[in-house]
Amino acid sequence: MKTDAQLHQDVSAELEWEPAVHAAAIGVEVNDGIVTLSGHLRSHAEKLAAERAAERVAGVRGVVVQLEVRPGEAIGDEALAQAAHAALQWQANLPAGAIKVRVEKGWITLSGEVEWGYQRALAERTVSHLRGVTGLHNYLTVQSRMTPPDVARRIEAALCRHAQREARHIDVRVEHGVVTLSGQVDSLAERDATVGAAWSAPGVVNVIDELRVNGAPAAHR
Repeated sequence: MKTDAQLHQDVSAELEWEPAVHAAAIGVEVNDGIVTLSGHLRSHAEKLAAERAAERVAGVRGVVVQLEVRPGEAIGDEALAQAAHAALQWQANLPAGAIKVRVEKGWITLSGEVEWGYQRALAERTVSHLRGVTGLHNYLTVQSRMTPPDVARRIEAALCRHAQREARHIDVRVEHGVVTLSGQVDSLAERDATVGAAWSAPGVVNVIDELRVNGAPAAHR
Protein backbone atom coordinates (compact mmCIF):
# COMPACT_ATOMS: atom_id res chain seq x y z
CA MET A 1 0.00 0.00 0.00
CA LYS A 2 1.35 3.40 -0.97
CA THR A 3 2.08 6.04 1.62
CA ASP A 4 0.56 9.52 1.35
CA ALA A 5 3.97 10.85 0.33
CA GLN A 6 4.18 8.33 -2.52
CA LEU A 7 0.65 9.16 -3.63
CA HIS A 8 1.46 12.87 -3.59
CA GLN A 9 4.45 12.24 -5.84
CA ASP A 10 2.48 9.99 -8.20
CA VAL A 11 -0.50 12.33 -8.50
CA SER A 12 1.77 15.32 -9.12
CA ALA A 13 3.61 13.33 -11.80
CA GLU A 14 0.33 12.28 -13.45
CA LEU A 15 -0.87 15.89 -13.55
CA GLU A 16 2.42 16.85 -15.20
CA TRP A 17 1.94 14.01 -17.68
CA GLU A 18 -1.62 15.08 -18.61
CA PRO A 19 -1.30 17.49 -21.59
CA ALA A 20 -4.74 19.04 -20.99
CA VAL A 21 -3.72 20.28 -17.54
CA HIS A 22 -1.53 23.18 -16.40
CA ALA A 23 -0.08 21.27 -13.46
CA ALA A 24 1.79 24.27 -12.00
CA ALA A 25 -1.58 25.86 -11.16
CA ILE A 26 -2.77 22.89 -9.08
CA GLY A 27 -2.00 22.23 -5.44
CA VAL A 28 -2.02 18.59 -4.28
CA GLU A 29 -2.61 17.37 -0.73
CA VAL A 30 -3.00 13.75 0.38
CA ASN A 31 -4.45 12.49 3.65
CA ASP A 32 -5.02 8.77 4.24
CA GLY A 33 -5.26 8.11 0.50
CA ILE A 34 -7.71 10.95 -0.16
CA VAL A 35 -6.35 13.49 -2.65
CA THR A 36 -7.38 17.16 -2.52
CA LEU A 37 -6.83 19.30 -5.61
CA SER A 38 -6.91 23.08 -5.24
CA GLY A 39 -6.11 26.13 -7.35
CA HIS A 40 -7.45 28.09 -10.31
CA LEU A 41 -7.80 26.70 -13.83
CA ARG A 42 -8.67 28.19 -17.20
CA SER A 43 -11.60 25.94 -18.14
CA HIS A 44 -14.10 23.43 -16.86
CA ALA A 45 -12.60 20.90 -19.29
CA GLU A 46 -9.21 21.32 -17.62
CA LYS A 47 -10.82 20.82 -14.22
CA LEU A 48 -12.35 17.53 -15.39
CA ALA A 49 -9.02 16.42 -16.87
CA ALA A 50 -7.25 17.12 -13.58
CA GLU A 51 -9.82 15.11 -11.64
CA ARG A 52 -9.54 12.16 -14.02
CA ALA A 53 -5.75 12.27 -13.86
CA ALA A 54 -5.80 12.02 -10.06
CA GLU A 55 -8.34 9.17 -10.19
CA ARG A 56 -6.10 7.18 -12.55
CA VAL A 57 -3.33 6.87 -9.97
CA ALA A 58 -3.28 3.48 -8.27
CA GLY A 59 -3.88 3.68 -4.53
CA VAL A 60 -5.99 6.85 -4.58
CA ARG A 61 -9.11 6.18 -2.51
CA GLY A 62 -10.94 9.42 -3.26
CA VAL A 63 -10.54 12.84 -4.84
CA VAL A 64 -11.76 16.11 -3.34
CA VAL A 65 -11.94 18.85 -5.99
CA GLN A 66 -11.50 22.41 -4.75
CA LEU A 67 -10.51 23.81 -8.13
CA GLU A 68 -12.02 27.10 -9.28
CA VAL A 69 -12.51 27.86 -12.96
CA ARG A 70 -11.51 31.33 -14.15
CA PRO A 71 -11.85 31.50 -17.95
CA GLY A 72 -9.16 33.52 -19.65
CA GLU A 73 -11.62 34.97 -22.16
CA ALA A 74 -14.96 36.61 -21.44
CA ILE A 75 -17.87 34.79 -23.10
CA GLY A 76 -21.38 36.02 -22.42
CA ASP A 77 -24.04 33.70 -21.07
CA GLU A 78 -26.20 34.20 -24.17
CA ALA A 79 -23.38 33.18 -26.51
CA LEU A 80 -22.53 30.19 -24.31
CA ALA A 81 -26.18 29.08 -24.21
CA GLN A 82 -26.36 29.25 -28.00
CA ALA A 83 -23.14 27.26 -28.34
CA ALA A 84 -24.36 24.60 -25.88
CA HIS A 85 -27.71 24.29 -27.64
CA ALA A 86 -26.02 23.93 -31.03
CA ALA A 87 -23.56 21.33 -29.71
CA LEU A 88 -26.40 19.23 -28.31
CA GLN A 89 -28.42 19.52 -31.51
CA TRP A 90 -25.46 18.33 -33.60
CA GLN A 91 -24.84 15.33 -31.35
CA ALA A 92 -26.31 12.42 -33.31
CA ASN A 93 -26.89 10.19 -30.27
CA LEU A 94 -29.07 12.70 -28.41
CA PRO A 95 -32.82 13.21 -29.00
CA ALA A 96 -33.35 16.48 -30.89
CA GLY A 97 -35.07 19.19 -28.88
CA ALA A 98 -35.36 17.11 -25.70
CA ILE A 99 -32.70 18.92 -23.67
CA LYS A 100 -33.12 22.42 -22.27
CA VAL A 101 -30.11 24.64 -21.55
CA ARG A 102 -29.86 27.45 -19.01
CA VAL A 103 -26.69 29.47 -18.37
CA GLU A 104 -25.94 31.78 -15.46
CA LYS A 105 -22.48 33.26 -14.93
CA GLY A 106 -20.89 30.49 -16.98
CA TRP A 107 -22.72 27.68 -15.15
CA ILE A 108 -24.70 25.45 -17.50
CA THR A 109 -27.85 23.70 -16.27
CA LEU A 110 -29.25 20.83 -18.32
CA SER A 111 -32.85 19.72 -17.86
CA GLY A 112 -35.35 17.57 -19.72
CA GLU A 113 -35.75 13.87 -20.38
CA VAL A 114 -33.66 11.39 -22.39
CA GLU A 115 -34.24 7.77 -23.31
CA TRP A 116 -31.05 6.17 -21.97
CA GLY A 117 -28.65 6.68 -19.11
CA TYR A 118 -25.69 6.95 -21.46
CA GLN A 119 -27.38 9.92 -23.16
CA ARG A 120 -27.49 11.77 -19.85
CA ALA A 121 -23.71 11.39 -19.51
CA LEU A 122 -23.14 12.18 -23.19
CA ALA A 123 -25.03 15.47 -22.96
CA GLU A 124 -22.89 16.49 -20.00
CA ARG A 125 -19.66 15.65 -21.82
CA THR A 126 -20.83 17.49 -24.93
CA VAL A 127 -21.24 20.86 -23.22
CA SER A 128 -18.61 20.58 -20.47
CA HIS A 129 -15.76 21.19 -22.91
CA LEU A 130 -17.12 24.41 -24.41
CA ARG A 131 -15.20 27.65 -23.96
CA GLY A 132 -16.44 29.81 -21.11
CA VAL A 133 -18.02 27.03 -19.02
CA THR A 134 -17.25 27.43 -15.32
CA GLY A 135 -19.47 24.66 -13.97
CA LEU A 136 -22.34 22.33 -14.82
CA HIS A 137 -25.56 21.04 -13.25
CA ASN A 138 -27.04 17.93 -14.89
CA TYR A 139 -30.74 17.61 -14.01
CA LEU A 140 -31.59 15.36 -16.97
CA THR A 141 -33.84 12.45 -16.13
CA VAL A 142 -34.14 9.10 -17.90
CA GLN A 143 -37.56 8.08 -19.22
CA SER A 144 -39.37 5.65 -16.96
CA ARG A 145 -40.13 2.47 -18.88
CA MET A 146 -40.51 -1.24 -18.34
CA THR A 147 -37.41 -2.74 -16.71
CA PRO A 148 -36.53 -6.25 -17.92
CA PRO A 149 -36.91 -8.78 -15.08
CA ASP A 150 -33.34 -10.00 -15.61
CA VAL A 151 -31.69 -6.57 -15.71
CA ALA A 152 -29.57 -7.31 -12.61
CA ARG A 153 -28.20 -10.43 -14.30
CA ARG A 154 -27.52 -8.44 -17.47
CA ILE A 155 -25.55 -5.84 -15.52
CA GLU A 156 -23.54 -8.54 -13.73
CA ALA A 157 -22.77 -10.19 -17.08
CA ALA A 158 -21.58 -6.85 -18.47
CA LEU A 159 -19.32 -6.33 -15.46
CA CYS A 160 -17.79 -9.78 -15.99
CA ARG A 161 -17.20 -9.02 -19.67
CA HIS A 162 -15.51 -5.77 -18.73
CA ALA A 163 -13.34 -7.51 -16.10
CA GLN A 164 -14.87 -5.32 -13.39
CA ARG A 165 -16.15 -8.15 -11.17
CA GLU A 166 -13.25 -10.56 -10.99
CA ALA A 167 -13.40 -10.94 -7.21
CA ARG A 168 -17.23 -10.88 -7.13
CA HIS A 169 -17.15 -8.09 -4.59
CA ILE A 170 -19.91 -6.08 -6.28
CA ASP A 171 -23.58 -6.52 -5.40
CA VAL A 172 -26.26 -5.37 -7.86
CA ARG A 173 -29.83 -4.68 -6.69
CA VAL A 174 -32.63 -3.40 -8.93
CA GLU A 175 -35.98 -2.02 -7.84
CA HIS A 176 -38.37 -0.09 -10.10
CA GLY A 177 -35.59 0.78 -12.52
CA VAL A 178 -33.24 2.04 -9.77
CA VAL A 179 -29.93 0.16 -9.58
CA THR A 180 -28.00 0.12 -6.31
CA LEU A 181 -24.36 -0.91 -6.48
CA SER A 182 -22.53 -1.89 -3.31
CA GLY A 183 -19.34 -3.70 -2.38
CA GLN A 184 -15.68 -2.94 -2.91
CA VAL A 185 -13.60 -2.08 -5.97
CA ASP A 186 -9.86 -1.63 -6.35
CA SER A 187 -9.78 1.84 -7.90
CA LEU A 188 -11.80 4.93 -8.73
CA ALA A 189 -11.51 4.02 -12.42
CA GLU A 190 -13.09 0.63 -11.71
CA ARG A 191 -15.88 2.32 -9.77
CA ASP A 192 -16.63 4.69 -12.66
CA ALA A 193 -16.61 1.80 -15.15
CA THR A 194 -19.01 -0.18 -12.96
CA VAL A 195 -21.43 2.74 -12.64
CA GLY A 196 -21.21 3.32 -16.38
CA ALA A 197 -22.06 -0.33 -17.09
CA ALA A 198 -25.13 -0.08 -14.86
CA TRP A 199 -26.33 3.09 -16.62
CA SER A 200 -26.10 1.27 -19.97
CA ALA A 201 -28.69 -1.36 -19.02
CA PRO A 202 -32.21 -1.11 -20.49
CA GLY A 203 -34.89 0.35 -18.26
CA VAL A 204 -32.47 1.90 -15.74
CA VAL A 205 -33.67 5.33 -14.58
CA ASN A 206 -31.14 5.91 -11.80
CA VAL A 207 -27.96 4.41 -10.35
CA ILE A 208 -27.13 4.68 -6.64
CA ASP A 209 -23.40 4.25 -6.09
CA GLU A 210 -22.56 2.76 -2.68
CA LEU A 211 -19.27 1.24 -3.83
CA ARG A 212 -16.20 1.52 -1.66
CA VAL A 213 -12.70 1.99 -3.02
CA ASN A 214 -10.31 -0.08 -0.88
CA GLY A 215 -12.22 0.76 2.27
CA ALA A 216 -12.92 4.39 1.44
CA PRO A 217 -16.37 5.83 2.29
CA ALA A 218 -19.12 5.11 -0.23
CA ALA A 219 -19.58 7.75 -2.90
CA HIS A 220 -23.42 7.90 -2.95
CA ARG A 221 -23.45 9.46 -6.41
